[in-house]
This record gives sequence, C-alpha cells and structure tokens, in this order.
Amino acid sequence: TVNIGADVLHSIRQRLKGGEHSILLRLSQIPERSKGYLKDTTAHTNYYLGSPQKLFVRYKYIYKNQLQYGILGEKDAGEQFFKGSQKQGFDFYSLHFFARNLGLVKSIALGDFTVNLGQGLTQWQGLGFKKGGNVLDIKRQAPVLQPYNASGEINFHRGVGITLAKNKWETTLFISYRKVDAGIKTDTMNVNEEHISSLQTSGYHRTQSELSGKGSEKQLTAGGNVSYRFKGLYVGINAVQYKFSLPIQKTGEPYNRFALSGNSFGNYSVDYSYTYKNLHIFGEAASGNKSGKAYIVGLLISAAHQVDLSFLYRNIQPGYQSLYTNAFTENTYPANENGLYSGISIRPTDAWKIEAYADLYHFPWLKYRVNAPSTGADYLVQATYKPGRQLEIYSYFRSASRSINDNPNNLQLSPVITKPRQNWRTQVNYIIHPGITLRNRVEMVWYDKRGQLPEQGYLTYMDVLWKPLLKPCSGSIRMEYFESDSYNSRLYTYENDVLYSFSIPVLYDKGVRYYLNLNYDLTKKITVWARWAQTVYKNKNLIGSGLDEIRGNKRSECKFQLIYKF
Repeated sequence: TVNIGADVLHSIRQRLKGGEHSILLRLSQIPERSKGYLKDTTAHTNYYLGSPQKLFVRYKYIYKNQLQYGILGEKDAGEQFFKGSQKQGFDFYSLHFFARNLGLVKSIALGDFTVNLGQGLTQWQGLGFKKGGNVLDIKRQAPVLQPYNASGEINFHRGVGITLAKNKWETTLFISYRKVDAGIKTDTMNVNEEHISSLQTSGYHRTQSELSGKGSEKQLTAGGNVSYRFKGLYVGINAVQYKFSLPIQKTGEPYNRFALSGNSFGNYSVDYSYTYKNLHIFGEAASGNKSGKAYIVGLLISAAHQVDLSFLYRNIQPGYQSLYTNAFTENTYPANENGLYSGISIRPTDAWKIEAYADLYHFPWLKYRVNAPSTGADYLVQATYKPGRQLEIYSYFRSASRSINDNPNNLQLSPVITKPRQNWRTQVNYIIHPGITLRNRVEMVWYDKRGQLPEQGYLTYMDVLWKPLLKPCSGSIRMEYFESDSYNSRLYTYENDVLYSFSIPVLYDKGVRYYLNLNYDLTKKITVWARWAQTVYKNKNLIGSGLDEIRGNKRSECKFQLIYKF
C-alpha cells in the first residue's frame, strides 16, 4: 500500500511539472450596430447594457492525457464587463481539474465536468451526432467523465466526480451544485408562491429582463454508473437525480401535459452492448420517477467485406422527460417519439462508397406547433468518389417529411399538414498543389414542392484553402451566393474558423457571403488568427429582428485570436 501511494504521489509531481501551459485570447465583434445598442430607439425600456465585443480568455495546463486543469472567462456581446451587474468582470467563469490513471482511480474531476451515460437517454453532455452522411455512426461512445473547458454556460456539471476501475468493474459517482437561469413566475392565487416556468438555455445576460433570470434556480444533481465488461459483453446501470430550489411548472398548453414538473425528478437506466463475430448489438432501457419509459436498441452488422448495415429502434413515451440528454432521435431531446432507422454502406470498389438510410418515426403526443399526434419520414442516398488523395467528390439527395400546424386562411382550427423538404448537394474537393486545396459546393432545397405555397432555395460557394508546407502561415477564403424564398427553404453551411471555434450560419433571402481566415505563427510559442466575414443581402434594408435588428443590407463579423504556449 505504501509503494502504491508513493508511486501515485511521484506520478502527480511529474504531471504537475512536465506539461504544457497555454493562454488563449479571443475577441470578436459585429461592427454594425443593432437596435439593442441604440437606446433612443428602444425607449430606454429594454436594451443591451454592455459593449458589442465578445471576449473569451482561457488558461489551460495539459500533461499528455493524464492531467488537465484550467480556468476561463467569457463575455457575450451586449453583456457588461467590470461594471453594472458584472462588477466581477466576465459574465461566465469556469474552472476545472481533471486527472486520469491514478492507480485505482481511473479519472477524477473537480470543478466543471461533463457526464455521458448509456445511449443518451439518461445523460449525455458530450458530443453526439444525429443523422448524416455516415450511416454507421448511430452509437453513443465516450468516457463517463470528461473535463469541461468550453464557453457554453448550460450543458455541464459543477462539483466532484470520480471513476474507479478494478479488473472488469468500473464505478462512477458524481455530485453537482449549480445556479441555473430560469424564468420565475409568481402564483398570486397561492400566497405569492414562486415557480419556474422554463429553464433558460441561451446563456445571454445582456438586458434587464435576461439578467432577472440569471442564476434564479438552484440545481443539485447527483448520480453515477456501475458497469461490468467481460469479453464482448458490457452491462451498465445508470442513475441521475435532480433537486431544484423552486418547482418547475410549465404553461398549461396541451403539448406541455407531460413536461417536467415539481422540485425533483430522476432518470434511471440499464445500458448494454455485445459483440459476436460480425454483429454488434447495443441499447439502453430507461425510466423516470414520473410515468414515462424509454428504449433504444441498435444493431451494427458487417454483412460482407464491402457491405455494412445499421439499425436503430427507439420507443420513448411522452411521459419520459430528462435533462442534459442527447440520444439518436429525430427530436432534439429524447421524448415523445417512436421510430426505426436503417442504413447501409457499400464499397463496390476502392474509389467508390455508397451510403443510404431510411428513418420512419411517429410522435404519439402533441408538440409545439403540432396540435395532433403526427408522423414523419427521412431518406438519404449519398455517393462518394475518391480515386486518390487529390480528388474527392460526393453527392447526396435527402427527402424529409415533417408535420406542422397549417393555417393559411386564418382558420379558427389549424389542421396538421405534412410538409416535405428535399435537398440535393454536390461537393468537389481537389488538391491542385501541395498546400492548396479547392472546394466547390452546389446545393438546392425544395420545400413543400407540391403544396399551395411551394418554395425553393439555392446555394453555391468556392473555397480556397492555403497551407504551404513548413511555412508559418496559412489561410482560407470563401465566396458564396445564396437565395431562398423564405426561412422555410433556408440553407446551412459549415465554415472554417479560428482554432477551437466554428461557424454554421443560416442563409435565406438573397445575397452573397464571403469570409477570409488568416493564421500566422509569430514564434514557436505565439500563434495568431484573424477572421473577417460578411453577408450582403439584395433588396433588403433590415436584417434580423428584435434587439438584433440591423438597419442596412450588410452584416459583418471580425474576430481575432492569440494563443501563447509555454
């Protein structure tokens, strides 16, 4: 025991000295002033109290994959900084300490961390993709505990977590206490009793109304996981329990009948996986201390050397409710959904890959803007051609049908109508020279093509990515044209950004968008990034809505980032 303790102490000392320190500074701003900064146009009742700059600062220390700690501060555009309600400086602070492989302790987390359990029905705060071009990516896989060092203010825990591992057994326990944003309502019929109408997830504290809900709900969370592995078998038991200072009471609309309510609730589940030859089955069965239950069962099959199959069935009752979850579902959160997903991936030759999926789903209870039980379907076919390292071409067609209330003539009752949406995309990546890559995309969208008011959208862009070998500089540029009839036929594009950041703007109406990214290594320890992006609309004098409304036809963004490593 003494030797083991001495080894652990020696390991800790080594980790504290042999790692890398880094400081990240990021500053961004939209140069055009929106309505929220023009106090005279808002009658001084509701406007942005702070400056338009967004600021992010982070210090982090890393020793291999065994020790990590750091602290960060973040201020959103419009939030105050060292004045007013933010006299402490940043609007959001985060501190974490995370260590791995300390004898019996597989991992330990202090401060801010994330928890991932099962297949996302009980808890999943890490990254989890939904439907896309990779039809085999249907299983949630991640360590139970992970360090949290991002600027998001919602999806994490704050407290202590520990994972112990011995032979085939593993146990995780955690406890968290946080103040979270919420909308407070007062019940005047019941001796002015206060309750929470909603948990706010924007993370913005720019106006007096947004500040009024900051940290108004106190949340105590505790939970854990016990798992066992034997050869190809895995079985885990998961539990999460929440306690709130003020009860949650949603509004009385029919679609809120099964919504979260009360001061406390919990989620409990069993998850499993088993591999036998070319078959891999996995799933999770969950319940809450309310009335709902939820099930997910998935299957991955290697049917042949060139053929892989995927299947996933989910049955999530309307009464099943959860927090901080992200399962493989059509809905954003796992609730009120039954569905069957099936996918196939075929590689007929080394250069070709063909993938397709079909997803049929049913919502047994009402949803927001869907006043009846409804159904939907989603299909995709994608072909990828990659004859070598220089050229890659992929093209896909996707068709989805979703239901929504339809009231074109202001009827007293809104019938639920299925609205189909199809989009076709083709993209070409070509390396014309070592260090220079060209990328071109064309995409079209058709919304409710055979309906009363059919819409369509179109987008095309050209990228040039420049990264010369053994040079301290790199960059990328994009020129893009888009047009769509309305928000219903909108388009999305992923954009290159500064390191550790990304951008996926929504594009609709008609206009052009461009951006330029530059990166330069000033020294071996200092690296800087700069980014400029702008959208220019045609025949448009107002952009956005509410306090984000901008007069004119241009919306820009400038961003600067510096990383110092020592």
